[in-house]
Amino acid sequence: MSPASTEPRPLLDALRAGTPLPAFPEADVARARRLVDDVGAASSADVEALPEALAGAVLEAAVLAGQVALPESLSGSSVKPLAKAAKKALYRLRSRGVTPPEAPKPAPPAPAPETLPTLVTVVSSTGQYGLLLTRVVRGGVELLQVIASDEQGVLELNRTEQSRGDIRRILKHGLQNGFGMEVSREEGARLLAEAAALNLRTRTPFPPDLEAALRHHGVQPLHEPEPLPAPEPDDVRRVLEGDQLHATPELAEWMPPDAEVRGLMEQVQAMAASPLALTGAQRQEQVQQRVRDAARAFFTPEVRQRYARRLWRMAAFFDATQRALQADIARGEARRLFHGLDEPFSRFAETLFAKVVVLAAAGAQAQAAQGTPAAGESPAAPTHERRSPGGLILP
Repeated sequence: MSPASTEPRPLLDALRAGTPLPAFPEADVARARRLVDDVGAASSADVEALPEALAGAVLEAAVLAGQVALPESLSGSSVKPLAKAAKKALYRLRSRGVTPPEAPKPAPPAPAPETLPTLVTVVSSTGQYGLLLTRVVRGGVELLQVIASDEQGVLELNRTEQSRGDIRRILKHGLQNGFGMEVSREEGARLLAEAAALNLRTRTPFPPDLEAALRHHGVQPLHEPEPLPAPEPDDVRRVLEGDQLHATPELAEWMPPDAEVRGLMEQVQAMAASPLALTGAQRQEQVQQRVRDAARAFFTPEVRQRYARRLWRMAAFFDATQRALQADIARGEARRLFHGLDEPFSRFAETLFAKVVVLAAAGAQAQAAQGTPAAGESPAAPTHERRSPGGLILP
């Protein structure tokens, strides 16, 4: 057979024998010789770069060597004559019993980890709140019930194992009855970490199992929670509407601490016993001034930030319960309180103390109607606080 033949087999023999092939560029011939010497390492791009006849010789070398990979890859080549030759080479290989290996079947996707809702309750008047965290364990679910305070950290912690059905019923009951709102498991773990950091700062002892709970939920006590965003221009308008927050069922029972309640009532009662002849309007103005003074004295920078975070959390709850107006007001109050803006003074803070006088007056009227005067007694904060069977604070 003439060395100039372009048939694949004679051309392959010529390449292997080192026979000169003047019909092709020397560089292409040299590349073709290297490919046929190690056809198992040849790539489809290498072969496509050769003249058609030399590419056919390389395919012939693959067939003789029983190599399937190269014809398989070239069967889809954009060079149509080469793709046709590759398909013929595959047919010859199959007729000899050489078939391409089966492509590995893709592994089935890993099942998504089971997620159960996490619930955080509303904040009480004293800054306490409950947290329900779940974790799948040994085919069941661990329920972590936490009672925390924004002044001391985690106060109580209870771990139990429940069935999935029981867990879902507990959480559904809490959401339907407005005890709290659903958050992500990551958010719940972050709240637990923030509370545990407060234990460390205030030297409040860790309840049993708190360290294990932090470890199981993959968090460490956070040194300091993130600051609240800076005030927005519209917050001035919102702060003048802050008294509306006390009309919500959740904030209606928020009251100042007992010491501040007693101090304010002592001042009001002293005014009532004063021998000065004052008109009703003058006396009312004096009472309002005492309320404003008490609110301003109580809301120190530290207290402002504490109540700001309470309101920020309540804003999320108002959003979750479709009360956008209350959520906007709570966020506006929270931003201004957190960053120490004094004027105009917070209507939310002022109304917190005004409720003391209003409740005292209502109590005095009720007792007078029953013939049981209560001189000298200060109003007790509403005691509507309830707890779930697991100990969660409920509104």
